[in-house]
Amino acid sequence: MPERNAMHILSYILKIDQSIRNGDYPNAKKLNQEYGWNFSRSTFGRYIEMMRSDYGAPIDFDYKKNGYYYTDTTFYLHHVMLKEGELLTLSTILPLLEQYKNTPMEKSFRDLMQKLVQMLPDSITVDSALINNEVHFISEPVTTLAEGVFESVLKATKLHQTLKIEYKTAKDSDYNERLFNPYHMVCHKGSWYLLGYSFHSNAIRLYAMPRIRKCIVTKDKFSIPKDFKLEDHIDIQMGAWGNSGEQFKVEIEFAKNLKTYVMERRWHKDQIIRENPDGTVYLSFETNQLGPATSWIMSFTGGAKVLNPPELKEQVRIAAQKILNSC
Repeated sequence: MPERNAMHILSYILKIDQSIRNGDYPNAKKLNQEYGWNFSRSTFGRYIEMMRSDYGAPIDFDYKKNGYYYTDTTFYLHHVMLKEGELLTLSTILPLLEQYKNTPMEKSFRDLMQKLVQMLPDSITVDSALINNEVHFISEPVTTLAEGVFESVLKATKLHQTLKIEYKTAKDSDYNERLFNPYHMVCHKGSWYLLGYSFHSNAIRLYAMPRIRKCIVTKDKFSIPKDFKLEDHIDIQMGAWGNSGEQFKVEIEFAKNLKTYVMERRWHKDQIIRENPDGTVYLSFETNQLGPATSWIMSFTGGAKVLNPPELKEQVRIAAQKILNSC
């Protein structure tokens, strides 16, 4: 039986529409023979009902010719495949995709957009002013990866095969050959990271993919330990830096002038936020990412006061002192 995901269903409906417009009076048996499908009559009937209910197709059945036809011969399914609001959404997405230019995701995004464009009839034009001028996205700076690294890492992660890589840490001056079992890929603020087991450290480590020069997928297979939990190593809301795995309850007090800015946002999925009687704002959440939390707090340039934990207080103090020393 053919796959039933949304893209395949749409392709089947378009072929049914084309066959009806060609005057072929299609039914399940005819199209199964023509396209090699294996639809039952009931499945084919559901697609016909979908065309009627979702797209307003004027379909009826001719018992003499044993097939379906349009009672309005001018009807053309493409005219209703994308509604105005959906076109607006599509045009809004385009500038967002531009943020992935020159990244490993660019080709996949462009291929997807090309498929969507091919579904549009010639009579539909999207205003270029909307695409180019009215909507803009400000993204994080994107790091670059060596050629072939992303593809090899993705393959090894999916197939659970060991990688042989040349890697350079932030402190090293040269690359070193290492073996690595990739468990999970993470994109954090414009940069790709690889979480998994490092043979070099004999422990789970987070590697920055831009620091990988050569990457070979070996034939050695591995299994992810049953006790491995992604949330023990990263915090999707806060960051993906190396950590001890310890969870900290972060408590912050924001200045009065930041009240509206802070309270209108969701900073963490498990956050507790409230306005204090004096107009300041209290925010708390749990995380294992004190490093990214420090950078985030520093971005408020003195408008965020750390109440807890003491470890975070100390990291912020040291970071602030380094800034003072450099002035």
